[in-house]
Amino acid sequence: MITLAQLTTMAAAAPNPAAQPWAPHDTQALIVAVIGIAIVVTLIVWLKAHAFLALTIGALFVGIASGIPLDKVTASFETGVGGVLGYVGVLIGLGAMLGKLLADSGGADRVVDTLLRGRPATLPWKMALIAAIIGIPMFFEIGLVLLIPVVMLAVHRSKGPAMRLGIPALAGLSVLHGFIPPHPGPLAAIGILHANVGITLALGLLVAIPVVIVAGPLFGMLAARWVPVGAAGAGLAVIGASADSSDPKAASGKAQDPDAKRTPSFAITLVTLLSPLVLMLIKAAADIWMPAGAPGRAFLDFIGDPVFALLFAVLLAMVTFGLRVGFNAATLSKKIGASLLPIVSVLFIVGAGGGFKQVLVDGGTGTAIAKIAIATGLTAIALGWIVAALIRLATGSATVATVTAAGIVAPLSTHLSPVHLALLVLAVGAGSLIFSHVNDAGFWLVKEYFGLTVGQTLKTWSVMETIISVMGLALTLLLSTFLS
Repeated sequence: MITLAQLTTMAAAAPNPAAQPWAPHDTQALIVAVIGIAIVVTLIVWLKAHAFLALTIGALFVGIASGIPLDKVTASFETGVGGVLGYVGVLIGLGAMLGKLLADSGGADRVVDTLLRGRPATLPWKMALIAAIIGIPMFFEIGLVLLIPVVMLAVHRSKGPAMRLGIPALAGLSVLHGFIPPHPGPLAAIGILHANVGITLALGLLVAIPVVIVAGPLFGMLAARWVPVGAAGAGLAVIGASADSSDPKAASGKAQDPDAKRTPSFAITLVTLLSPLVLMLIKAAADIWMPAGAPGRAFLDFIGDPVFALLFAVLLAMVTFGLRVGFNAATLSKKIGASLLPIVSVLFIVGAGGGFKQVLVDGGTGTAIAKIAIATGLTAIALGWIVAALIRLATGSATVATVTAAGIVAPLSTHLSPVHLALLVLAVGAGSLIFSHVNDAGFWLVKEYFGLTVGQTLKTWSVMETIISVMGLALTLLLSTFLS
């Protein structure tokens, strides 16, 4: 994984292609990107093709039509697939193992029983709060694979629409991913723009709280009416619960395996689930307050890496959710293997989404978008949001959009105060979240986990991301005016 220092050095050293004059290839890249996205949507929605095949076909078309040498087209696609699966794929697999053990041990039941206490109307707010807490140190994908079993079981038990609880959880994770350090996008923008981490964190929290409220529980009520689906998809398969099951426990919403002799306590369940959160928070604190090369820094970086943190949680769960509830070693091995079966399709689709994104980047779409944004001559905050939003729409990558947009507006930021530099970071982060669609691996992750169609994912997840982006910009501009 690229570090903040590496991102900052690369952005500073590399020539800025967006500063070059408009070229015919820029027009070609934009037209090809639009056609490529249309091909993917047409294949999936109208011809009912599998999303993996549709994304692969669309990516190869974009690569060839945008002028990437023929012998480099498949390499570009493979690089994108490997870049996503080499990291996110491992996390999804570990998260599925943790989710399976959490459910079969009865730990998920214990968490949901606690959440369901009190007024049912408070449940979406609880989901948003839990997701926001979990999302502080984690990538969106990591937080999602940890939350999915709890969200799906809560939906299954409450017999309500999945989006009523799913949208608040997704909003909590996404807002933290775009606005709050130590997430990689905001940290990279802070390094490139030489902003202050503490000021950015404080203003980011000030923006994040109302955005989570509106895009989460409030929009979740509307999304649940638009898409009134229940618990389904890979998320329900991970926890092993089915409304159609003949098992009395499953029929009543209980996911605990009949072989479990006891149920883990709520405290043990929380300790197990929050163990990766604690490890990653320790690393995040080290990233902010410990210089590189300081004694113990390498060890903290190692234990706080998401792969190690989730692996530690899985090993801990094999004790707390396995041996302590009565499962033997052979049973645990079978459960670990069974946990991976429901996510095979998810992995391939997410990987293909990463490949499609990489071909768009290599084909020059992001550079063309940046040139258009620069030509408008707007203020640094508005320009930062627009550049990030356009690159996000074109490439599907929030991190690519953040790093590219920060590099483009950096020359305009030299005269800004520390407060306005922090607001510029937040504006870039807000732009990087706008309207996730078929070229974003996260789009397919949400679609498959919640068992949605492409249209349903656009009406829920994509609209939610747009609300976050636009409201984030509005609050940033308001703060900019107020703090001038």
